[in-house]
Formats: sequence, structure tokens, C-alpha cells
Amino acid sequence: MKTTQEKAKEKVHKDLVNNLQELLEKNYDAEKGFKKAMEDADSQRLKEYLKYKSAQHSQFATELTDEIRQLDEQPKEKGSTTGDLHRTWIDIKTAFTGNDDEAVLEECIRGEKASLEEYQERLGKHNFPPKIAETLTKQKSEIERTVSKVKSLEDLADDWN
Repeated sequence: MKTTQEKAKEKVHKDLVNNLQELLEKNYDAEKGFKKAMEDADSQRLKEYLKYKSAQHSQFATELTDEIRQLDEQPKEKGSTTGDLHRTWIDIKTAFTGNDDEAVLEECIRGEKASLEEYQERLGKHNFPPKIAETLTKQKSEIERTVSKVKSLEDLADDWN
């Protein structure tokens, strides 16, 4: 029979892993979302930027995968059903808006804002070990920069074509 301390330690471990798994899933979704946006964009410069952002989220996923493995757990291997539904919604929306770069950027902003909220919530509610907290804080900062950058790009989208 496990002691109360052992049970508490297991719960902390399980919560930590679940939080990292959910952020991992969110990054898989973001990576796929940026790839989808890249396909829908008209401007070559915008396509290159979106490709870079997709690769960045792939790197975030790799970092989270490494952290999960260091906790002796098996990381998730794909994104969420919600992410799949969002990409389907983007397909429908762009079919009606004509795949314009402004619509693509709007969806990128929406997705990154959701990611940012997820990181802020988890960092605010959970006491992560220092190394993991540092990784998550760095990723959150990159997402914040992306939100700011994409907002400014949205204003310039018409000039890119």
C-alpha cells in the first residue's frame, strides 16, 4: 500500500506530464495550422514566414517531447481533434474568402492567441520544475512575439501581393 506522500508524488508527476502532453498537442496543432496557412497564402514572403513558424512549433514539440521522455513517460504523437476541426474550418472559410492573405493571417493570430492563453494559464496555475518552467517561458515569449508580428503583417498583407 502506498503512503500519502507517495500518492501525492505520483499525482504531482501525473499532473506535470498531463500539462506537458497538452502543450505538446497544442504545438502539433500549431505546426499543422501554419503548414495549412502556408498552402493557402498567396504571397511568397508570407509563405516563407509561415514555413518558419511551422518549423518553430515543431521545435517546441521536440523540446516538450524531450522533457516528457526525461520524466520516463511516452509523449503523444499527434495533435488534437479540436485542431483538426479548426483546420477544417479554415478550409471552409478560405473557400468563401478566396484564400486572401489577410484571412490566412487572421486565422494565424487566432491560433497563436489560443496557444498563448494556454501557456499563460498553465504557467500561472502550476509550479513547474525550473528547467521545464524556463523552456515553457521561452516558448511563451516566442508565441507572444509571433502574435505581435502577425498583427503587423496583417496590416501589410495587401502590400505583399
